[in-house]
Amino acid sequence: MTSPTTIRDPLADELLTPQNAALVIIDFQPVQVASIVSMERRLLLANVVSVAKAAKLYGLPIVLSTVNVNTGLNQPTVHQLTDVLPDVVPIDRTSINAWEDVDLVAAVKATARKKLIMVALWTEVCLVFPALDALREGFEVYPVVDAVGGTSAEAHRAGLERIVQAGAQPISWIQLACELQRDWARKETTPGFAEIVFASIHP
Repeated sequence: MTSPTTIRDPLADELLTPQNAALVIIDFQPVQVASIVSMERRLLLANVVSVAKAAKLYGLPIVLSTVNVNTGLNQPTVHQLTDVLPDVVPIDRTSINAWEDVDLVAAVKATARKKLIMVALWTEVCLVFPALDALREGFEVYPVVDAVGGTSAEAHRAGLERIVQAGAQPISWIQLACELQRDWARKETTPGFAEIVFASIHP
């Protein structure tokens, strides 16, 4: 059995680590979920739940946002996510672009993390707009491509292409979990990592 010859600095690492990344979840609400066409909705929910479980397992700061709940025009975050994240208080807003909400931006900056893992509905709007703004402000953005969805396959693809051209780094939820775990020798998180990954692959 071999081990790494050097221990990489988890703060300076170019890859995602539990110490250098934060998760931003935007608008996973019933109306938005019901309007997704670019992928099967149950799979979308299963994947975003896996993202949330991974973030919780590795202790990532999590910023959760909703739109128009306090105005009574929309419903809260779907229970599949709130069941996993019962202690995460959502930041409600009226702006379509979450980055135009001062409370959300303040919460993101308060994490002191420059690597932002982002999931949002819809891809072409609620992911693209804040991702572009975050990139302009010097953040690194990692959209989880199989945990977001659009109102059409074309809209989803165009949204991802737009932010990738601006510098975003697309990842899958499996890649995210493996990148955070990185080594089977990290025994504290190995059981949780295996449960998330293998339970999702073989439900």
